[in-house]
Amino acid sequence: MCGIFACHCHPNVRAFKPTALKMGKAIRHRGPDWSGNIISNNTILVHERLSIVGIDTGAQPLVNDEGTIALAVNGEIYNHRVLRKQSKVQYNYKTHSDCEVIIPLYMEHGIDAPKYLDGMFSWVLHDKILDRVVAARDPIGITTFYMGRSSTTPGAVFFASELKCLHPVCDNIISFPPGHVYDSSTDKLTRYYTPKWLMEPSNVPSTPIDYKLIRETFERSVRKRLMAEVPFGVLLSGGLDSSLVASIAQREIRRLNKAVEANGSAGITDGKPSSDHLVGIDSENHLTTVQVLPELNSFSIGLKDSPDTKAAQEVANFLGTKHHSFTFTVEDGLNALSDVIFHLETYDVTTIRASTPMYLLSRKIKAMGVKMVLSGEGSDEIFGGYLYFHAAPDKKAFHEETVRRVKNLHLADCLRANKSTSAWGVEARVPFLDKQFLEVAMNVDPAEKMITKERIEKYILRKAFDTTDEPGTAPYLPDKILWRQKEQFSDGVGYGWIDGLKDTAELMVSDEDMKNPKPHWGDDIPDTKEAYWYRCMFDEHFPPYCASTVMRWTPTWSKQTDPSGRAIAIHENKYDETA
Repeated sequence: MCGIFACHCHPNVRAFKPTALKMGKAIRHRGPDWSGNIISNNTILVHERLSIVGIDTGAQPLVNDEGTIALAVNGEIYNHRVLRKQSKVQYNYKTHSDCEVIIPLYMEHGIDAPKYLDGMFSWVLHDKILDRVVAARDPIGITTFYMGRSSTTPGAVFFASELKCLHPVCDNIISFPPGHVYDSSTDKLTRYYTPKWLMEPSNVPSTPIDYKLIRETFERSVRKRLMAEVPFGVLLSGGLDSSLVASIAQREIRRLNKAVEANGSAGITDGKPSSDHLVGIDSENHLTTVQVLPELNSFSIGLKDSPDTKAAQEVANFLGTKHHSFTFTVEDGLNALSDVIFHLETYDVTTIRASTPMYLLSRKIKAMGVKMVLSGEGSDEIFGGYLYFHAAPDKKAFHEETVRRVKNLHLADCLRANKSTSAWGVEARVPFLDKQFLEVAMNVDPAEKMITKERIEKYILRKAFDTTDEPGTAPYLPDKILWRQKEQFSDGVGYGWIDGLKDTAELMVSDEDMKNPKPHWGDDIPDTKEAYWYRCMFDEHFPPYCASTVMRWTPTWSKQTDPSGRAIAIHENKYDETA
């Protein structure tokens, strides 16, 4: 992940430059490899770079030969080679960066450029001739992105990857909506990502289940996300989602390595590689170097003897990954809470509970020299995997809830995955949120997704990767993992973690505090001492108006307000409700 800060239409942009650089420095953790900036007319772009692809030439902001278009990007464009080949614009590429393709794409398609991108991204582009800024965010909001304005600088518009470098100069901030593009020439945000399942959630899909299509589409999704020129790995909790990602990644690495050993190439067609895998690419997109991919690193974290730690080790042994299992204590987590909230920029209980172990793990990963990891976010939203989905009254309600959860991922699990890892200069990629995979999975008849006595949650995903009826096909996972009950990450790292948070909150927040919420909280009143405690820590870092970018989450169809999966009665190790 990289970091962006930008301002357009500043009345004195050169005088503002020192402040802009300071704001960029506030998110240098996202991009510790290089810093760059450019002033064009009354616009400044600041970029903090984490180099994953085009590591030797991809410094940003990127500028065309004429110096008329400048671009700052946070993210990865997986179809950049295809776009280069298809482009009808004469453009001289100066880097190997996957992001540079956005410039000729804008030259050809203007504000429609984001529609052609396959990846995760937030970017700001300045057209010097038109004095026009175009900014866009990926369809689901995998990369974090904010937009702000200032009452002291009327007419100016600001953009940033995180709140912490925006609130010092803005007093009106929104989370840049996913799947939208901003055009300064109209000063409007427009939705460019408009699949039917998202735009018409009440229109219940009726597509029959195709297990082969689900499997093949998801395998392609994982495959394209192996595009990297640096060491990478996979976050492995031992649950279904991360285990499937690890399994597919391991299969692909072994396939490519066999090709290299047998043919001296990694899938070369007409002198060109069929996919990106630790290869050197020259400016004409020809293969220049090939090497055997290193063994896949997998990472897990939990309290001592946690459910996830045991399951992750079992999966790693089965797959043959180079596994790194870390433990943390409740005290370690408590000590990190304030820093976690500072980096997450939220006070949502669910997000903070799950992010703290992920934040601690990311620090360990960074220390090992790994810069990119694959992660399993999105599956539970797509397939209704959370245990509260057991209570869905019918398939229409089930589908509408999956759409709502996917639509809000940028305020929850995507935010967690992005900021927990980028706090330590690590990039998280999420295959379940691939555009093509979403189109397949979100259009399945939701009757196939519903949980019954015969069907465990996420049944169709499990069934798609069940090879017991396919002679000669190696299993993707052990049966006990493939059919393991959903365990939310904040529970799976060890049941003592959430208990420890609740116990500490009882000490930190009094009954009297609960009766007297802060006036500036308005109607957004915490309903538990834990939530009250987190909100107070958030207020220590951010002014009150930043709260408008936060969403608090509780389960649907449940009287239980605690977001933990263990609070749902169907959980095998549910809370003792009489305690």
